[in-house]
Amino acid sequence: MPPSPFLLISIYLLNFLLLSASKSLTKPIISSPNSTHISKKFERFAESTRKSIKLESLQRSQVIFSGNTPIFSENRTFQLGFFSPGQNVRWYLGIWYASIPTPTYVWVANREKPIKNLSPATAEISENGKLVIVDQDSRTILWETSNLEKAVEFKLLEQGNLVLLNDEGKIVWQSFDFPTDTWLPGMNLSIQQCLTSWKSSSDPAPGRYSVRLNPPNYGEIALVYRNGSVGNSDSNSYTYWTTGKWNGNSFDGVPEMTIPYIYKFEFGYPFTPMAVFGYTVVSLDKGAKPPLTRFIVDHTGQLKQFTWSFQTEYWNMFWSQPDNLCRVHGLCGNLGFCSGRPWNPCKCLNGFRPVNDVSWNESDFSEGCRLEGDGNCGQNEGFEEVGVVRYEGPKVVSFSSSRSKCESECLSNCSCVGLLHNARSNLCKNLYGSLFNIQNLTLDSTIDDNLYVKVQRNNTGKKNKKKMAVFIGMICGILVILSLGTINLLHSRRRKVKKRKGDEDGVFPVTNLRVFSYKELHAVTRGFSEKLGHGGFGAVFRGELSDSSLVAVKRLERPGGGEKEFRAEVCTIGNIQHVNLVRLRGFCSEDSHRLLVYDYMPNGPLSVYLRRDGQNLSWDVRFQVAVGMARGIAYLHEECRNCIIHCDIKPENILLDQDFSAKVSDFGLAKLIGRDYSRVLATMRGTWGYVAPEWISGVAITTKADVYSYGMTLLELLGGRRNVAGPPSASGGGGGECGTEKWFFPPWAARQLIAGNVTAVVDEQLGSAYDKAEAERVGLAAVWCIQDDESMRPTMGMVVKMLEGVVEVAVPPPPKLIQALVSGDSFRGVEHIVSYGDAPRSFDDNVPTSIDLKDSQPSI
Repeated sequence: MPPSPFLLISIYLLNFLLLSASKSLTKPIISSPNSTHISKKFERFAESTRKSIKLESLQRSQVIFSGNTPIFSENRTFQLGFFSPGQNVRWYLGIWYASIPTPTYVWVANREKPIKNLSPATAEISENGKLVIVDQDSRTILWETSNLEKAVEFKLLEQGNLVLLNDEGKIVWQSFDFPTDTWLPGMNLSIQQCLTSWKSSSDPAPGRYSVRLNPPNYGEIALVYRNGSVGNSDSNSYTYWTTGKWNGNSFDGVPEMTIPYIYKFEFGYPFTPMAVFGYTVVSLDKGAKPPLTRFIVDHTGQLKQFTWSFQTEYWNMFWSQPDNLCRVHGLCGNLGFCSGRPWNPCKCLNGFRPVNDVSWNESDFSEGCRLEGDGNCGQNEGFEEVGVVRYEGPKVVSFSSSRSKCESECLSNCSCVGLLHNARSNLCKNLYGSLFNIQNLTLDSTIDDNLYVKVQRNNTGKKNKKKMAVFIGMICGILVILSLGTINLLHSRRRKVKKRKGDEDGVFPVTNLRVFSYKELHAVTRGFSEKLGHGGFGAVFRGELSDSSLVAVKRLERPGGGEKEFRAEVCTIGNIQHVNLVRLRGFCSEDSHRLLVYDYMPNGPLSVYLRRDGQNLSWDVRFQVAVGMARGIAYLHEECRNCIIHCDIKPENILLDQDFSAKVSDFGLAKLIGRDYSRVLATMRGTWGYVAPEWISGVAITTKADVYSYGMTLLELLGGRRNVAGPPSASGGGGGECGTEKWFFPPWAARQLIAGNVTAVVDEQLGSAYDKAEAERVGLAAVWCIQDDESMRPTMGMVVKMLEGVVEVAVPPPPKLIQALVSGDSFRGVEHIVSYGDAPRSFDDNVPTSIDLKDSQPSI
């Protein structure tokens, strides 16, 4: 079709104007005022021409979606759309999981250019074949892909990868080549591709932390801190953690990679510039889909690995590095102190406040802290003692001098931020520049210098003013107390009676528990007539409340340990609610009476079902009990605000409700440790046969002691017998008494399980009515739990996954202590000189027990 006359005239006119304008601009002799006007008019005309061409391209673009109309992958695992993190008004184009209720974003397009108004925003494929984000009001492009080849369509794949395709169906651009903070299965790390954290928990803008292949050898993965730069540039970057070198199968510093699990890691061309590292996931159950999983570099600088649990609807964190938040470089910024707390790891030193309060409240601590007050150098300055701490960053100038001379030198230089002074050596160290990574010292540190930071003097006087105010207050308080002492004595008895009466119907203010009177519990238990059992610190009685609900009332009898147990239980489990933990309903603390009121478990303790003449549990119930026990203990270890070590896991403390669901009870021996500490020193407690070797050796106790006790209990549940009983019959599996001789079951059971002979260990009362695959998982998990080296034992969270089949359970090595207890083909393990019943005695029973190791083994 020939061009229209109108189009030809327009083209000729445009050429004429351009030619005329260009000629006029080349004539410097023209000096009339109109020349400047013509030049500006031409520039405006040329700019409008370019905009009209771009507008025409946008007008011909293909709109993918707009507003709150996301696009889903084929099976609705992922969705692509606009989202707004937190409560802010910034909007982003991103990808997140569509199949789970928790919003989890895995990729962000315009992380540096957020959308301020969602209504006019659209995602389109432009005329030149790029994916663009357009503001329809201004018709401006906010973000676009970098593909050079024209795309005609797009797809959101089930792996979470957004791809652009040309007219031949080939990929010309994909989001996996431009990751943000999340590393998904199928995504690769290379020289060009790295992960960069969010700036804060609610700001997807690039943060200061990245994960990349570590140059120049590219044989390991590194976590990198970047001070103001993003990408692969090494300027102003600091590597604070690495995986260690690749050895062909795993990284030297990540032994977890050797555990058989859902991951298949591949490292192509390691130790070369072409290196590419990635992973895929496989299902442990044939025919089932692999679980949702992801790695993420968190805004706090940790690399974390998560797997989604559809049962709990929660992201379970399997692994994170660095394991201590304070090892993340620059986390708290300049002059920020790292406490290591998961929720609020940073705080400013006394005399300082955050540089940016808004960012600090959003968990972005990277800008650090600054002096309170006007901050003018040389005016009203003094020093605030920080203590003996670790730090990095400053330039240090050392010299021998007195403390006063050291301070005057620092005060005279505005670049000096603090000083160290050792009174014994009279050594002074003045610090210049910035102070990063301030944190408490480790136990093996030999540093003994006190750090003092320079602050405004009015801030240093605060403590003295507070001390004076406290002193004056104390004097006034003493005078008031003396003047009112007589009145208080007269009314003390009345107040005590009134308080007791109020407590009888009251609620414990911290734990929201019901407070019972002793008289009320005496009536509830009918004078403590129906005894359910007896523990190390007291007896348990059956009771019935006024609402007809049944309870178990534990009466503490020993004034020393009983009081400690009472307070531990009330403080520990008062606010803890979990389906596999016995619920504490109330307590009584009246005069010398100490009682605890629990939910009643109609099917009693697990120990009842481990007797040879007791009721037989089906395999389904046993497996349910094994998993329930593990979940309850895992909750105490990993999901409570404070890690709780039970210290006395045994069948007597595993109760069964009306549905035979396992409930972990008796937290009287529990020790609370804050999450700032990994270990707790405790007095040796527990029951022989269940205590871990570290109890006996006297070293510090961790949660792995409970893992050991759980493993011993698990063997009893599998074998349907107590660990200390008669040896097995010739047919295997069962066992009877052999006079008064006691035989230790775990050594023999471990040997059989490691050899693959699970049938010999499983309770013979079950016959063939059990799931062999589940029994093998239970047996092997139990042997892993009773490893002598606590570092070899899995966490309780990992045990749950082993039992559920999420993690493949490899054959464990035989525990060394087990090997020491077993000689040759003998079935005998540990023989007790002192005979006692089926239930092992507690150490609290004060009964001397000697242990004889057969075949000339050393005595314990």
